[in-house]
Amino acid sequence: MGLPLVVGAVTSGWTGFGWGALAAGLCGGVPAVVIFGGVRRGWFGDWHIGERSQRPKLVAVIVALVVLTLALLMVLGAPAVMVASVAIMLATLAVVGPITLRWKISFHSAVAAGAVVMLTAVLPAAPVLVAGAVAVALIGWSRIVLGDHTVRQVLAGAAAGAAATAATLTALL
Repeated sequence: MGLPLVVGAVTSGWTGFGWGALAAGLCGGVPAVVIFGGVRRGWFGDWHIGERSQRPKLVAVIVALVVLTLALLMVLGAPAVMVASVAIMLATLAVVGPITLRWKISFHSAVAAGAVVMLTAVLPAAPVLVAGAVAVALIGWSRIVLGDHTVRQVLAGAAAGAAATAATLTALL
């Protein structure tokens, strides 16, 4: 949820931060509330939606929110980099969403790796890549240690997130 805030602030100052807040709220905040409420109501077994059969409806809600946010940003005249940030979310969902219906690919790793690629577009690439590689590795390691994913699922998630982000950035910026 912090990525749109950082991208917006770095590229457009306080105005960009505002665009980032809109994107973070709709694409991250609302899904978090849906997940939290869903766990409390028994719709989801846990916060991580470990049971794959519970994921399709949630993915559909998140896709709808991302599409709504993308449309709002475009209609309201948001900077191209903010539109690209949200388009990246949609591209990542388009790649990882269908996979997760059959195989438990790591969304955490996909988002982390995609964030690193996005940040290299707006910040000095070398330090972002070094720090980002460490962060992605630690996130992946934690998913494995927690028993939520295998090494293959973490690596596939990271590759999918990085590729979806790179392709979207190439197409839009």
